[in-house]
Amino acid sequence: MPGLARETTDRLRLVSTATLTTQLFKRGLRNAFMQGVRPLGLYGGNLVGPAFTLRNIPAREDLDLLSTLGNPEHPQRKAVETTPAGAVLVMDCRGDTTVASGGEILMTRLAVRGVAGMVSDGGLRDSGPISKLAMPVYCATPSAPLNLVRHHAVELNTPIGCGGVAVFPGDLIVGDADGVVVIPAHLAEEVARDAAEQEALEAFVLIRIAAGHPLPGTYPPNEATVAAYQAWRKAQG
Repeated sequence: MPGLARETTDRLRLVSTATLTTQLFKRGLRNAFMQGVRPLGLYGGNLVGPAFTLRNIPAREDLDLLSTLGNPEHPQRKAVETTPAGAVLVMDCRGDTTVASGGEILMTRLAVRGVAGMVSDGGLRDSGPISKLAMPVYCATPSAPLNLVRHHAVELNTPIGCGGVAVFPGDLIVGDADGVVVIPAHLAEEVARDAAEQEALEAFVLIRIAAGHPLPGTYPPNEATVAAYQAWRKAQG
């Protein structure tokens, strides 16, 4: 990904959104996890990519007609054709789950173009076939009615809200089985580094908890536990 070290993206593909929200909390960011947005399928690793955004406003009956979808400049269609390879298309649907924000054909086009994934806080139709795509797709719920019933797509790649979280173009989007977290681009490298270290420490803590150690002094770890972790990690190479 342009501007990001390969090591950073590799780390983000492995760490959990739970860990990432903790790291963001340490930096004063409390609202980074999208509410009500879940993966449609199971994937081999985290969704990771910079945000490319689409904003919707409520539909208006005299404007949102089936004929408008044939216009290549229609913002929804244009988003599918112009989201860069490796990026994540993030749709602001205002949390409206009564209609779809896309379907199998649009999601397949994104996947064929090399887009990293799609995230919507609205519904998606054709959820069964979409769940089998290799590209990660997140939404609020399956919903069959077409987008024009409730959505008027207005603009691309501007700041939006999705799942109650502010998303700016270029923010890092990370998704796992729990959902989706948004990382400001300027924090991505340090958050990824510290998240990887946190998970290594917590792997050791989990071993101790499973072995019968009590929470006090183990989680959160005190100095003795941290020293034991450092010795353990050194032994692990």
